[in-house]
Amino acid sequence: MAKKTDRLFIIDGSYLIYRSFHAIPSTFTSSTGLPTNAVYGFTQTLRKILKQYSPEYIAVAFDSRGPSFRHERFSEYKSERPPMPDDLSVQIPYIKRLVRAFGIPALEVGSFEADDIIATVDRRMEEAGVRVVLVTGDKDMCQLVDSDTVLLDYNADRELGPREVEEKFGVGPGLIRDLLGLAGDASDNIPGVPGIGPKTAARLLAEFGSIEGIYANLDRVKGKKLREKLEEFKDQAMLSRELATLHMDVPLDVTLEDLKETGPDSEELSALLKELGFNRILSEMGPGPSKGDGSGPETVLVTKAEDLSGLAGEVRKAGRFSLAISTTPAGVGGRLLWAAAAAGPGRAYFM
Repeated sequence: MAKKTDRLFIIDGSYLIYRSFHAIPSTFTSSTGLPTNAVYGFTQTLRKILKQYSPEYIAVAFDSRGPSFRHERFSEYKSERPPMPDDLSVQIPYIKRLVRAFGIPALEVGSFEADDIIATVDRRMEEAGVRVVLVTGDKDMCQLVDSDTVLLDYNADRELGPREVEEKFGVGPGLIRDLLGLAGDASDNIPGVPGIGPKTAARLLAEFGSIEGIYANLDRVKGKKLREKLEEFKDQAMLSRELATLHMDVPLDVTLEDLKETGPDSEELSALLKELGFNRILSEMGPGPSKGDGSGPETVLVTKAEDLSGLAGEVRKAGRFSLAISTTPAGVGGRLLWAAAAAGPGRAYFM
């Protein structure tokens, strides 16, 4: 049974893919000429989240290929976006292999976007008493924020709760979809009401409480041109809000235990990092944890002090232990990259 202190980290994989692709120079390639900038950025972000937050439960959600159900409602949905560049599309299979190698569940459902998958999992896990951390920069996801769900700005190590969302957008999480219904969203080609931007939309919603409240009191809206625009594009505003609304009923068979963080598969991850030419990351990660499947010594990933209790018992029993460390090349003033300790041949502790 879940504890209220349990936290599930859900990573918006599609958002992170594009962010990594545009943030890392295109000169990142493997020895075979394979573009690797998106994979590299994705890898570093996963490492940071795993190391810094030590999530007990974690998942990555991806958009499905092809149109979503929103295209059926509005054929122009996301039509302004250029097709995925070839230099990025060739990296997608490697990114999904990377997620598997890290031992992280990947969630993908046909005709649904990552946003809807995340919303569905968020709703289920909140009902199960689990706190949820959404790793994304997509403003649509702010509509999920409440006392048990936060957005994580991992670069600033800052969580956005209801108060931060309202400070940023001028409305609380419950009105984000109404805000997008009025102001639209250029990134998704959601039209909104022409001439109404986020500030005007936030002001109207603060005064009237919702889109329905605005239209029920249209005669009270200040400004003749604004009233005329709202009246003319009422159907478009309602459609835009529908397009921006996250669906929480994606057909997805997943439980909390399915999303438990199990640690990476050392052999698969090492082989993939070597194939991609990420030798520095490989050296920083050291020998890496294994799943203890009998194919070699078990390696335990140490993320908190309690994880060392097993090592302490083995040291007391053996009366000796070995220690290996790796640092940056700065001698005594260098930074520790990794350390591994063992009291015998059967198990090593990696930290």
